[in-house]
Amino acid sequence: MTDDRYTVISADCHAGADLLDYRPYLESRYHEAFDAWAASYVNPHEDLLADTADRNWNSARRLAELEADGIVAEVVFPNTIPPFFPSAALMAPAPSGTEFEQRWAGLRAHNRWLADFCAEAPGRRAGVAQILLNDVDAAVREVRRAKEAGLTGGIMLPGTPPGSGLPELHSTYYDPLWAVCAELDVPVNHHGGSASPPLGDEPAARAVFMVETTWFSHRALWHLIFGGVFHRHPGLRLVLTEQGSGWIPGVLDMLDYYHGRLVAAASRTATAEAKFGVGLAEAMGDSPAGIWRDHCFVGASFMRPHEVPLRHRIGLDKIMWGSDYPHDEGTHPHSREALRLAYADVPPDETAAMLGTNAARVYGFDLARLAPLAARVGPRVTDIAEPLEKIPPDATSPAFARGGSVRVW
Repeated sequence: MTDDRYTVISADCHAGADLLDYRPYLESRYHEAFDAWAASYVNPHEDLLADTADRNWNSARRLAELEADGIVAEVVFPNTIPPFFPSAALMAPAPSGTEFEQRWAGLRAHNRWLADFCAEAPGRRAGVAQILLNDVDAAVREVRRAKEAGLTGGIMLPGTPPGSGLPELHSTYYDPLWAVCAELDVPVNHHGGSASPPLGDEPAARAVFMVETTWFSHRALWHLIFGGVFHRHPGLRLVLTEQGSGWIPGVLDMLDYYHGRLVAAASRTATAEAKFGVGLAEAMGDSPAGIWRDHCFVGASFMRPHEVPLRHRIGLDKIMWGSDYPHDEGTHPHSREALRLAYADVPPDETAAMLGTNAARVYGFDLARLAPLAARVGPRVTDIAEPLEKIPPDATSPAFARGGSVRVW
């Protein structure tokens, strides 16, 4: 925050290369297979075929549009189709054993591309590296390589939905991954939409997906908590992105309740959990609320007005606003209006934390380096304090949806 403007860092943006532009980033032994795959691939995503698709890879256009929206830096999650994937990596199911080698090569190509893309805007992009969980040793090597390549956004943790064939996230199978992330201070990001099981092609499937997808993403939180992951790896940080924020206080209360039952079981107080809970509370270390306080953050994409009053229960130092650029559900090009709608009544120091300070701390952005740009393009403090009375007619983001009683689970 400068004297009169906010430093806005979007903790949730998306990017990726145009499909054929991934080829130079693939190891040469995969080029022939890639050429054959790309020649027959039909992109299922309309937004990646439109004339606005180049927002994903056109660095100059992207910087100009983000600056026009008041945003000076971004955390960059994937968006386009990596080599050998059936769809965008966020939505693709876990690979089978026969698919793993090529899919893994495709993700490594994306990570190499992303490092170059971030280098085009020094200090303004924190790229999130992709991994797969099928081979933990390979994932550990990629975490080290991505860190060395300058990807400061950490890693994107895939989900383990029912039917994936992967061990659940609470399994000690993943301990080498948590260990390297804690050692290197690499944030572990779990993005909404990346943990849902396939639901079929019936007409209701899309609606069911919308209802359930955030819940399946939330599961990572209690898996890691009850799995004792943070107790064994005290330097680990978890970021839950684009899966709402209003659910967090209630879920923490629920997790604390079950933790209390387990503690009672450990102390031999009679509870229903006594027969299976002995030892688990000790393995967890702190309570779920304490673990959230010390290890966890939320990438609160287009935070809605009904979520803002919960900010102190969530933790003011935990919330990182995101625009979800360049998605249609994102706030671009009306981010200033979205911020007015959500934060007009919030004290400026609290707003500054949620808009930039927290993200700078988690992802290592240099606020002093960003300050001159923020002084030029950042939203004015007085403007954000002005309540929004009219929603832009062309706004497509849920940030502008009416109905404050809706609770996103």
